[in-house]
Amino acid sequence: MTILDQLIIGFSRLPGVGKKSAGRIVYYLLKADTEYLNTLADLIKRLKPSIRNCVVCGTYTETEICSLCSDNRRDSEQICVVEESKDVQTIEATGVFNGKFHVLGGVISPIDGVGPEDLSIRKLLARLSPDSDGKNVKEIIIATNPTIEGDTTALYLVNLLKNTDVTVSRLALGLPVGGDLEYADKLTLSRSLNGRTKLS
Repeated sequence: MTILDQLIIGFSRLPGVGKKSAGRIVYYLLKADTEYLNTLADLIKRLKPSIRNCVVCGTYTETEICSLCSDNRRDSEQICVVEESKDVQTIEATGVFNGKFHVLGGVISPIDGVGPEDLSIRKLLARLSPDSDGKNVKEIIIATNPTIEGDTTALYLVNLLKNTDVTVSRLALGLPVGGDLEYADKLTLSRSLNGRTKLS
């Protein structure tokens, strides 16, 4: 098997990239200048060693605490709970939400062997205690994807938080059922955030 074939197979394993798209990428790279290829290869090599999870919210960062968690201008009384780190970037792109985030690291999915103990739910509960400024979390916004697993996780969190003083809400209608936050347009996501509904 040639290097070309191996690269096409490698790229076709990426999400959303089929064999034809992978082929186009490889042939594009063949025509690209050496400096670009070396820079790209170096960045890919450095990706895993350089990126870690924020010790507070769990999103991807190059530092121990991410820029969103360390930003004192953000509202620490609101926490938006998302499934994955990529969802943080999706919501941030709307420019609507100014609170903090919490990344669960997935969703409850018994069929895949993922239970509540496999997610960062304990860390979320620990964040309900007053922060260094004495501020308490007043609202948890659940922004899991509108899927069976996302809904199951949301209901689990609602039941877990029902005896606390925290208001629990969920993104409002506007997001398609079975869809991912990653593919929602900014307007739809903005309306969903602004029109979120109270769950408890």
